[in-house]
Amino acid sequence: MQKASPVAIVDVGSNSVRLVVYDCLSRSPRPVFNEKSLCGLGAGVATTGLLAKDGVEKALAALRRFRVLTGVLGVGGMHVLATAAAREAKNGGEFLAAAAQAIGRKVELLSGEREARLAALGVICGISHPDGVVGDLGGGSLELTDVRGAHAGKGLSLPLGGLTLMDASGRSPRAAAKIVRETLAEARVAESLAGRTIYAVGGTWRALAKLHMSQRNYPLAVAHGYRIPASEAAVFAELVERANADTLVSIAAVSLARRPFLAYGAIVLDEIIRRARPREVMFSATGMREGFLYDMLDGEQRCQDPLLLAAAELNRLFARAPGHAEELGHWTDGLMSCLSDEESPEERRLRHAACFLADVSWRAHPSQRHEESMNIVENAAFLGIDHPGRSFLSLVASYRYLGIDADVSPQIRALVSPRMLEQARILAAAARTAFVISGAMPGVLRLAKIHCTKNRVVVTLPRKFADLSTDKLRNRLAQLGRLIRRSPEVAISD
Repeated sequence: MQKASPVAIVDVGSNSVRLVVYDCLSRSPRPVFNEKSLCGLGAGVATTGLLAKDGVEKALAALRRFRVLTGVLGVGGMHVLATAAAREAKNGGEFLAAAAQAIGRKVELLSGEREARLAALGVICGISHPDGVVGDLGGGSLELTDVRGAHAGKGLSLPLGGLTLMDASGRSPRAAAKIVRETLAEARVAESLAGRTIYAVGGTWRALAKLHMSQRNYPLAVAHGYRIPASEAAVFAELVERANADTLVSIAAVSLARRPFLAYGAIVLDEIIRRARPREVMFSATGMREGFLYDMLDGEQRCQDPLLLAAAELNRLFARAPGHAEELGHWTDGLMSCLSDEESPEERRLRHAACFLADVSWRAHPSQRHEESMNIVENAAFLGIDHPGRSFLSLVASYRYLGIDADVSPQIRALVSPRMLEQARILAAAARTAFVISGAMPGVLRLAKIHCTKNRVVVTLPRKFADLSTDKLRNRLAQLGRLIRRSPEVAISD
């Protein structure tokens, strides 16, 4: 089968011009190249109404570079999108014509409503079953859109981007706060957000998440899916907006280019929380670009699970025998179906993802396989998973190699519920039993069944595999039995 061509999105924003190339059009888009140029295209638009000359020159130079790069990378489809700065400036039309010539493609100028919808679709693409309001904070504007599951409501665009606020306030955070209060008062954002989640999209808000994570000495590095209770987020935002960014503890977690915008991003987030009273803030790395790709998918593709697609791809690339993982998933189906605690759909999908990832680090030195597995899981560009889910996968991978009684990272354990921790150990014990039987090869687990009675957990081997019934198998099965409070038994069947 012919491999699909890479697809590229060029985002001509108010602060930066960015090229992201994805491996293909997919429900789980994977960036293979990502580069931005900080052009400050929208600097001064709020006060002069014009795109800055030096910003235009930098943007056109970046677009000419991206035109060459996409050719080198073999991009099959490229989509160029322009947002608030080009939309609001008097000389926006002139710039768009020059931009199209520089990139060699038509530039689509997004309306505020269209930009808001694409950001919402990006969250739907990257967050499992979202329920709240997507806030996409860029350099020129803030887009707000209600989302419920796979449905995005009508979007709203407000002139509250970092560059816009910086210009309109004369670089005064106090004046910026007044502008934000007055603008949000007219937006009626509080009507649909109370008690729900604000999904924070955009580089400035992700920088706030990174800063918060660093100050907490948080064990994960990926900001996507990071949650903060709204009350805590408001206190933190107030601290950031009042402090000199360079004096903040752990400010090294934020790039120098982002630091001037931190206070303005904090002001907007603080006011949304105080006015709308959401339950929590959740940060999303997926936004307008991923939403544009998601919008191109058909109905069947949209229904695919992005986490399972990504985990299956890692399994295909790195496992000893990719077919084994699917058999392991079915094998553990048999175990979980006969336990008294019924799995939720979310628990089942996490278990199947863990099965896909169970053997992806076999090439590492045996003493380092658990570390390698944890690194892969904790840092992979997974969509459709939050931090407790990511931590669950990391724990399964670690227990699978170290043993179920190992003292695995207390910081990671603290991110999951007691039930998730118990299920991680059960799944790891089952995988350790399965690997003793199968050697990580397909074709064995289909014949070697596992099931439970009220008091026993039984592995039944076909006669031709009877010699696999050794002390090692019985010991592994005993460990599993101890976790599920059943006596182990290995049976041989004709």
